[in-house]
Amino acid sequence: MFVQGNAPRPVDPEVVSALSRVQTSTLGHLRDYGFPRGLHPVRRPLGFVGTAFTVRIPHLDSTALHVAADQLREGDVLVVDQSGDTRSCFGGMVAFTAKTRGAVGALIAGSVNDVDEILDLGLPVFSAGVSARTTRILGVEGAINVPVTVGGVVINPGDVVFGDSDGVAVVGRDEALELAAVLADKEAAEPALKEKITAGGRLSDASGARALFEAGLTPGPGR
Repeated sequence: MFVQGNAPRPVDPEVVSALSRVQTSTLGHLRDYGFPRGLHPVRRPLGFVGTAFTVRIPHLDSTALHVAADQLREGDVLVVDQSGDTRSCFGGMVAFTAKTRGAVGALIAGSVNDVDEILDLGLPVFSAGVSARTTRILGVEGAINVPVTVGGVVINPGDVVFGDSDGVAVVGRDEALELAAVLADKEAAEPALKEKITAGGRLSDASGARALFEAGLTPGPGR
């Protein structure tokens, strides 16, 4: 059986612009959730912000993925849940179709193949690895634009996906703009801190680490 959900509303350009100016690792200073685990970029450097366009396929059957690739739009991020399988569902032709349709990135909860072709396309891709073992077109089942799970993170159609050389994060579209402002403020403080460190100031004073360290310090050997 196949399921076809409605295509999500594209992420607002204002959100794309705001998140494009901040880093995923800055968000990592503030929260522990929303980061798909076990995925790595095919290449660095990279950067993208887009709308989650989700696909769920059973282990061996990538029928729904091929249909979804044709439905991708400008600014989408293809998100594929492979139901725990590690073989590749994402090769050169799927990557080419995604790029041609306007996708800005892809998250694959499995492996990829045709790596040289993907690199030539310049499409940012996060995956669990590379494998010559691939899926097939079998017509068993699959779903497009339904909630999926990738790297332990539930991703809904229309969520905001942003990735860079540090990793990839998924945030709700309702919080994205406010969150981008928080991250921008945090990053804006870094140049002044670097100046203080250059002048002899201590990072541990600015971060509060020194005060915590000394409060919990116990005498070591020879003290």
